[in-house]
Amino acid sequence: MTPGVEANTGSLGQGLSITCGIAAGLKIDKSNRRVYCVVGDGELDEGQIWEAAMAASFYKLDNLTAILDNNGLMATGVIAERFDSSPLPEKWHSFGWWVHEIDGHNIKEILEALEEADKVTGQPKMIIAHTVKGKGISFAENQPAFHNGILKQEQYELALQELGD
Repeated sequence: MTPGVEANTGSLGQGLSITCGIAAGLKIDKSNRRVYCVVGDGELDEGQIWEAAMAASFYKLDNLTAILDNNGLMATGVIAERFDSSPLPEKWHSFGWWVHEIDGHNIKEILEALEEADKVTGQPKMIIAHTVKGKGISFAENQPAFHNGILKQEQYELALQELGD
């Protein structure tokens, strides 16, 4: 168990629904605490994501910030070839969310976006983090097979070397 992590849900889209429930409960309790959720772009194929998106907006869950890992790949391949949910910024905005796009590999941009999101009131927040799956590992970069694959010992050692241990 990791303190502060309430759920690890994966690809079925349940995480956003869970965080909506937690955020709503905190609102009812008049708490000023915030809730964060990481969502994968392949996960957007799930209807539950969009139901949660509508509910979060309807209930003005401004204590909820989601970060979308937007790398264009899912376990089964390229999102554009599987089930493309584009255009993402426009879609989230149309669902009533505050939207901000960043380079998901830039820690400074991530921190600035989280600070900016904290200032937004009256609506949930979506930070779209543009990323590269497997970034920094030559054989895994942009390779769907490494979404949930297991590294061989040699690959593991090479990955550590490429990432600078």
